[in-house]
Amino acid sequence: MSFTDPLSITIGGTTTSLPRVSTGANKSEYLSSDGLLKILASHAYNARRTRRVIRLDHSKVAASLLVPSQNEVFSSSIYMVVDHPRFGYTNAELLAIEEGFDAFLDASTNQIVTKLLGGES
Repeated sequence: MSFTDPLSITIGGTTTSLPRVSTGANKSEYLSSDGLLKILASHAYNARRTRRVIRLDHSKVAASLLVPSQNEVFSSSIYMVVDHPRFGYTNAELLAIEEGFDAFLDASTNQIVTKLLGGES
């Protein structure tokens, strides 16, 4: 089962639509029309554990650091992994854990993420 198509994401005040471009066994991929934003959702199952991933790949075109007169593509990725045993947690329990983690990251105007991006641990 796939997410609602298309997905949309707002980055820096700009909202971008990402229609689904690919589906496969336990995964879907969504891509912006310019190809600079991609969201991938996937699930991996084994006998004891399940691993779920949602990933945002962001690219931009900017002046090259080595040759400023030429453009270069820069990219970054942000993703979340939920790894859990096949049995023992309900979806509601996992959601509560994720909501707590999300609130932790967002607390005090993203202070933890800001520090992480600054190299703190």
